[in-house]
Amino acid sequence: MIDLKGNKLILASKSPRRQELLKGLCVDFEVRTKETAEDYPENMPVGEVAAFVSEKKAKAFVGELEDHEILLTSDTVVILDGRVLEKPRNKEEARQMLRSLSANQHTVSTGITLLSYSKTITLQDEASVVFKSLSEEEIDFYIDHFKPFDKAGAYGIQEWIGYIGVKKIEGSFYSVMGLPVHLVYQALKDW
Repeated sequence: MIDLKGNKLILASKSPRRQELLKGLCVDFEVRTKETAEDYPENMPVGEVAAFVSEKKAKAFVGELEDHEILLTSDTVVILDGRVLEKPRNKEEARQMLRSLSANQHTVSTGITLLSYSKTITLQDEASVVFKSLSEEEIDFYIDHFKPFDKAGAYGIQEWIGYIGVKKIEGSFYSVMGLPVHLVYQALKDW
């Protein structure tokens, strides 16, 4: 369904979740990654962080793309009470994050950037997620068995904690998972 008009799509992500979601669009792509710091200006509004970091990841490839390549980068952040919950550095941080999300509503914001030799587009999608009250046993079980240290807010909605903990979601499940495939699809169709 997506005609890349002779272009080659490059996904700049090690995330198996993003790779799985992009495969679901039935488009051929290659994975090419580069370590990029995911920092952002301290005074930046939290609603702009995901798009900013996604664009920053894309800019790291400027000058390296062939004229027939389209690069796709993405970044996901969890926002609770006006602050960004980063990826937890250890078990205690993950525990604290999950405790704060328990019986609470938060926002998941995912930014995507498509970059080619001559064009750049950055888009962002947000979803609202409500968790049930999580017990300490549930939190510890999840951390011990799923090791969510590579996930913003210390959780993956597509994993056990999402199965048992998510009461309500408004917005795209896939944006919460890490790639708003509906935005990617439309942007590539319009390319």
